[in-house]
Formats: sequence, C-alpha cells, structure tokens
Amino acid sequence: MTALERLAEADAVTRLRERDASLFALDIDQRIPIGHRLGWTDLASKAPARLPLLDGLAEALRAEGATDVILLGMGGSSLAPYVMSAVIGSASGFPRLHVLDTTSPVGVSETLDELDPQTTFVLISSKSGTTIEPLSLYAVVRAWLEASGMSHPEAGRRCIVITDPGSALEKLRQRDVMRLALAAPVTVGGRYSALSMFGLAPAALIGIHLPSLIARAQAMEHACAYPLEVNPGALLGAWIADAWEAGQDKLTIVCSDALRPLGLWIEQLVAESLGKDGTGVVPVIEYAPSSPPGYADDRAVVVLRFKDDAPLAAWSHDVAASHPVFELTATDVFDIGAEFVRWEYAIALAGFLLGVNPFDELAVTEAKEATATILDGDAEQVPHAIADFDGTWVTYAGALDPPLSMPTSRTGALRDAVRSLGPEDHLAVLAYIADDESRVVPLRDACSVIARATGRAAGLQLGPRYLHSTGQLHKAGPDNGVFVLVTARDRTDVKVPGRPFTLGQLHRAQAEGDLVTLARHGRRIVRLDLPDSDPATLAALAGDLTIAASAGI
Repeated sequence: MTALERLAEADAVTRLRERDASLFALDIDQRIPIGHRLGWTDLASKAPARLPLLDGLAEALRAEGATDVILLGMGGSSLAPYVMSAVIGSASGFPRLHVLDTTSPVGVSETLDELDPQTTFVLISSKSGTTIEPLSLYAVVRAWLEASGMSHPEAGRRCIVITDPGSALEKLRQRDVMRLALAAPVTVGGRYSALSMFGLAPAALIGIHLPSLIARAQAMEHACAYPLEVNPGALLGAWIADAWEAGQDKLTIVCSDALRPLGLWIEQLVAESLGKDGTGVVPVIEYAPSSPPGYADDRAVVVLRFKDDAPLAAWSHDVAASHPVFELTATDVFDIGAEFVRWEYAIALAGFLLGVNPFDELAVTEAKEATATILDGDAEQVPHAIADFDGTWVTYAGALDPPLSMPTSRTGALRDAVRSLGPEDHLAVLAYIADDESRVVPLRDACSVIARATGRAAGLQLGPRYLHSTGQLHKAGPDNGVFVLVTARDRTDVKVPGRPFTLGQLHRAQAEGDLVTLARHGRRIVRLDLPDSDPATLAALAGDLTIAASAGI
C-alpha cells in the first residue's frame, strides 16, 4: 500500500484538520499533549486579525527612529523570521533585522559592535519563557542598552517580548518594565509557529508586506484540505514517506539562490519532527549542486525553484533520471508563506506515516539537562582529549573508539571519522562558531567536497542552533550519523549579568553537553577543540577536512 493510500484509509487529512490527536497516538496520556500542539492548522486564516496591532507597532518604532531590530531566540522562535528577513528583506525606510540565535561571545560581540544602541530595538522570543539562550542574551543586550546612558525604563521601552501568555518571560517583562508582550497561541509548538506572532511580528517590524505573504499562506492552507490526489501537503508528505520506506532517507533540499535560507527552517521542521524512536529522515541542504550530483542511492531530492530558474530546472531534470525528485515552483519571494504551510502539513502527515509523534522533542530536553549539569560544575562526564596537534585537542567519543595506531595529525583524526562512514551514513560537522561568511563558508565548502568524494551526505550545522533542530534527530533518530564536533578556546568573552556563567562558558557547556549526550546514545564522534575560531584557523581546518575526504571510504 502506498503512503497516499494509507493517508486515505486513515482519513488522515480530515483528522489532522480537526485536531484529532488519535491520528498520532492511541494512548490517552500521549494524546493529551499532542492535542495541545495542533493549533497551527488554521494560523494563516487567523493571521489577518494580528495585522492592525503589528502595523501600529511597526509605525511607532519607525517614528522613534529605529534603524535595527535584534531578535533573541532559538529554533522555532527565530528560524522563520530569519528566513523572511533573508529571503524578502527589510522594506525601504524600515529597520534591519539581526537574529541572535547563538551564545558565541565572538558572534554576539561582533553584532553589538556594529549597532547603535540609541536606534536599536530588541525582540525577546521564547514560547516557554525559560530557554537559557534568549534569557542570557537578553541580560547581555539589556546591559548594553543601559551602558549607553539609557535609564532603566528607557531601556525597557526598547524591549518587546513574544511568548505564551503567563510564561516566565511575560513575568520578567513586567518586572523589567519592558514595552509590550505579544502573545503567541499556547497550542502551537515553536517549529510550527511561522505564521504566529513569532514569525509575523519580526516581519512586520522590518516592513515585509504581510498581506502578500499571508494571502499565499491562506491559499495553501485551503489547498491542504483538497482531495489527496491534488492536496499539496499530503502529496509531499506521502512522497517523503514512500522515499523513506525505499531507503531514501536523506532528504536533499535544493533551492534557487534567493530561496536557499528556507532550507534552514525546513531542516528543523523535518529533523525535529521525524527524528524519534530510532526512526528519522535526514534533511540535507545542498549549497553546491553539481552535475552529475554524485549522490548515493539513499537520496531523495526536493527542488524548490523560481519558475524562471532555467539552470536549476535543467539540473532537476537530469537528477530525476537516477533519483526521486519532488519539484516545487515559486512565483516570487512571498511564496515562502505558502511553503511554510505546505511543509507543516506534509511533515505532520509524514509523522503519521512513519509512526512517530511529530510534536515532541525529548532529546532536545536531554541535551539541555546535560548543559545545565556542566554549568553547575559537574564536568567529569565530559570525555577527555587524548591528543594535541599544535593546539588542537582531539577527543574520540561514543562509538568512535580511538584507533590502535594513533593518528599523527589533525587530518589523520578527521580521516578516522570519514573512514567510519558506512553505506547508509551521513557526516555532520557541528561547529560552535560565530555565524558569519568568513568562518562558515570554508567549512560548508569542505562538506561539499566530502559529499562528492564519498557519495555520503555531509553538512555543516552551527551550535547551539542545531541543538534545537537536528540535535533531536542526531540522538533519537537512526544511528547513521558520524559527527565532527568543533569547539574553540577563544579569549573573547561576555559577562551575563545576574548569571553565574559567561557567554563563553555557556557556549562551551552546550557543546560539551551535546558531546556527552551523543556519546550516551552510542553515536560516533570526534571532537576538535581549536585554539581559537579566527577565520584563518577555520580555513585551515576546512583544508584538513578536504584532505581527509581524499581517503574515501
């Protein structure tokens, strides 16, 4: 029976739209929390009611001279606005958006150094209101505002909260006299919240024409109620499930250049929703499609392109001769509103077809707890380095045992990781570095080289962002990942007012917490702890990765 036939037999689309939690679980104790996470199915229909408030707020900030808005958030609270900003951009005369979804003291310092506190406003975005990253970043940014000479009330007026009603963050807003709290629906989880206040408010503040975006989303929401054979969400979800059933579990996402940032949002939605109980689909963002692509038989390819992108259309046609391809076309950048809806429906239905609950993320919580333990001073569980190559400390952990004959260089250690790749594996470089092109692009390019040389999917993921995204898949999905964890002992650090740790300590604890958790799940890991994260240092590491790939598998 095909996946589409199974959806028809279960009446899955109707039950999803009616928020029937029994679609995903039979046990009543499991159905209750699932039922509390299904409020996203009609967000597009409800979105226009939010516009008068958001339009008024956007005009008020413009009148007060806003040139920049900093968004402090993680995962579902930050990726949708990041995508809208990167794909559509700020309108003329509106502020720019800077998404701080990192605890890297280097990245935070570089961002704040570029901005004028007198014309900068802040969004603190967290569904639960307890997430450690945005709360720590808020303490840092609030101190930065007040250090510029603002009074406490004046700095508070620069800060706007997006959170669930009654959350700890909403209470903090009252205590710190912040300007406003924008309430998000309590029945919508973070990664399904693109069309809630979490996505709409930042977009409104930078002047994105929300009526255009919402109109596309509403049309797709309506289409996702159509009969299965013409239902965009059901067709995509069934195709993903059929490919997974056939062993093609590396979902490769290839976009027209201007749409490529959407891949990060899709990556989180797929990985965090489907990576459960030893099952999962591995999302792979393709930054450098080549002909021939050199993909192994485990690839299924989604192409999202503009209708007039002839080169990508030709590439898609060529790849379809050897791999399953699902092609989506967009008229303009506002079609990402439709894609938010299509993919939310598709991945929820794929969760049903794969037999997993797409609305929990228990492994993310596990990594958070490991981080907290390390911050509290219990670092004994962190695996120790066993080699030092010119200041790079190398650690083998989990199921990747140190070789009998120790490598004599950093390249040798990386070669051990590459050689451990099996026929169904993928490689992930988990880098705790600032998100800027000078640091990221060389490592990303090295991953492309590894993929071409080995035929295995390989990608770069930035920490701690990935902890709220693919981190769920890494630990709770299938054991088909090899992980190169990259940390750095940068001297730059930032105090976190009111906290017993610095940003640097938090950043490192998050990496080591994930190392501990991955090892606990028996994953294959090699950690490279660099002396610093300067662009030259990371470029040298990228060079070593490409040399390691030449060993093949």
